[in-house]
Amino acid sequence: MNYKNAASILPASLLEQLQDYVQGGYLYIPKKEDQHKKWGDKTGSRTRTSQRNQRIRKDYHSGMSIEKLSDTYFLSVHTIRKIVYGR
Repeated sequence: MNYKNAASILPASLLEQLQDYVQGGYLYIPKKEDQHKKWGDKTGSRTRTSQRNQRIRKDYHSGMSIEKLSDTYFLSVHTIRKIVYGR
């Protein structure tokens, strides 16, 4: 994130309106919705994690214990429970 002086990039009328809300502070302006990707969309991590979680649920419903799932997938018992019970 980089900071810019609002006085150097915004029209004076808009700057005056913004000063009614924020003076001398920092204001974060997010990207437009269509430009923002969710975590893991760009790298494929979201897809891999989702597929892993599906396999964990399948293994659990096939009879594998939570402790065994924890050892198999190298995740904590707490994390396995969250995946299995849908939290």
